[in-house]
Amino acid sequence: MKIRKYNELDSKNIVEILKLNKQYDYPNVEGPDAMNRVAKCDAAISLVAEIDNRVVGYIKAIYDGSRALIHLLSVHPNYQNIGVGSVLLKAVEGELKKRGAPGATISVTDESVGYWEKKGFKRIPVFLMLKEFD
Repeated sequence: MKIRKYNELDSKNIVEILKLNKQYDYPNVEGPDAMNRVAKCDAAISLVAEIDNRVVGYIKAIYDGSRALIHLLSVHPNYQNIGVGSVLLKAVEGELKKRGAPGATISVTDESVGYWEKKGFKRIPVFLMLKEFD
């Protein structure tokens, strides 16, 4: 498995993975244009996992100098439960640490809470809310 920085050619494969995992509800913040904007942002980290030259996972995070937030982790269903997500998480955590982040938060769904708890994340009493601009 190879972990590397996202590039624009990855977006089609990542959209496929997001759709398969029902994580593509907001294309304006999860789609190719958004991925490309995030990749150009100095505060952001966008990594992909490849197996046999095929993109099989994606993670994106941001560190603003105070707080780190993991926005998304997605692994192709055919490659789940073999450590791809764990390797991506370890890679992004390493990059966040290098940048000085003391820890990270993540927004999760009810279905994924158990996964994140196993990875050492604890529930905190906040809610993620979204307002889309016109």
